[in-house]
Parts: sequence; C-alpha cells; structure tokens
Amino acid sequence: MVRRNPCLLPPHHALILAALILAVPPVRGQQPAPPAAPPQGQGEQPLPKSPPTPSGQEEKPKSLDTSKEQTGTSNERLFWVIPDFLLIEDARPLPPLSTGAKFKVVARNSFDYAQIPLIGLIAGIGQAENDEPGYGQGAAGYGKRYGLAFADRTIQSFMTGAILPSILRQDPRYYRLGQGGFWRRTAYGASRIVICRGDSGRAQFDYSEVFGSALSSGISVYTYHPRGERTVGKSLNVWGTQIGFDSLAGVFNEFWPDIHRHFSKK
Repeated sequence: MVRRNPCLLPPHHALILAALILAVPPVRGQQPAPPAAPPQGQGEQPLPKSPPTPSGQEEKPKSLDTSKEQTGTSNERLFWVIPDFLLIEDARPLPPLSTGAKFKVVARNSFDYAQIPLIGLIAGIGQAENDEPGYGQGAAGYGKRYGLAFADRTIQSFMTGAILPSILRQDPRYYRLGQGGFWRRTAYGASRIVICRGDSGRAQFDYSEVFGSALSSGISVYTYHPRGERTVGKSLNVWGTQIGFDSLAGVFNEFWPDIHRHFSKK
C-alpha cells in the first residue's frame, strides 16, 4: 500500500480521473424501436399484434454482467483488468450474501491474477519514493515492499468486505445510483465510504469500512512493518490512505459501467 497523504492525489492521477469521468456520456433511457411496416398483399387478413408496452416506461439498458442473478455478485473489471466483483450495476435490492459468499467474493478479488502486476506497481512506486526506508533498496527491498503491499490490501479487503460485514450483517456490495447529474453521482459514490446497506436492505452507517480499515491498518503497522515505523501516527496515516483510496474507488464504481458501455458501442 502506497503511503501518502490521503487528501492529496498526484496531479497526473487527478488528470486521469477527470478525463475518464468526463468521458462518460449522459445516461439516457433507450427508446423502443419503431414497429415494422405491415406486409403487403395479404388482403384483409389481420396481423398478429405484439403485447402492448406499458405507457410511460422506457427500456432500461441491459446489465453488462448477468452473473449477479445467480451469485449476487458480478464479474466486473475496472478498465477491463482490475477485479471489482462487488460492483452491482443497478440499485435493485438483491438477496443478502451469506457469510460464505462474502468470503468467497473477497478471495476472488484478492487473489485474482490482475493483482500481481497491480501490487508490483504499488511496490515500485514505494521503492522509488523510498517509502518504508527500513526495507532498504535493491531487489530485497522491492520484495519486502511487494509483500507489504499484498498483505495490506488483502487484510483490509477481508476485514472490510467479509469479516466485519459477516459479524455486523452489512452488505459489502456497491449499488450504483446510475442516474442524475455528474456531481450528484460523484457525491453518491464518494459517500458510500460511510453509508452502506445492511443485510436487511436498509441504509446504515458503514461500520465495516470505517472500523475495518482502522483494524487492518493497526494489524499491518504493529506486526510486519519495520520496527521504526510502528507508531500511532503511521497507523493513522495508513488508515487515512485506505479510506481515501476506497472513496475514490466508489466514484469509479459509479461511472465505470457507463464508460464501459460507451466504448463497447464504438
């Protein structure tokens, strides 16, 4: 896990985020296709009519992934690579995930093949910035940073997506708003860091995310971080970084299906 001020994003990261989100076309309902012209030359024989469509309703865009109908999760990947199997494209309530299902989907996310280069990138950035200087440089230092990043991400994912949600009966899935203006949807995505659904389907404070991130940061800092880094300040820094990245992930979750659909049409 990259250690940096959670409130500040590097300029090039901010530009990439803005470009991706602004590329999303406005969300519009799809208009039903006009009826075909009746065939000629059939005299007065009446033609069969299709069932009428309820007035005032528009056809909703089809979900990019139908696996949620059977599993309650998805096969979504941000930027076609990064696993995001807790992303649910519509806000329609689904049956609650069992404890086993919560652990299973988090394991799918954490041990997916795409995590190998992603964690390598995080470790490389930490190496370049000499984060955790007690690890030193060279191949040995990079290997330690790689293990650190993998452990941080995995512990935090299980704590916020499986362990506490199972104990507190909270739903770790992200349900998109999918409609409204850009700023409304952005605020909704960022707010999911503190608001979630319970297994009952009702909105509630996201204890699993807030306290799960705090617990995972304390575990990581006071167990396998270099001894010189085992401080309360370091733990709070890690906690804030995790909350900041998860807030940003909520915004990406909100807009990604629109981006995906936009480029798929082209």
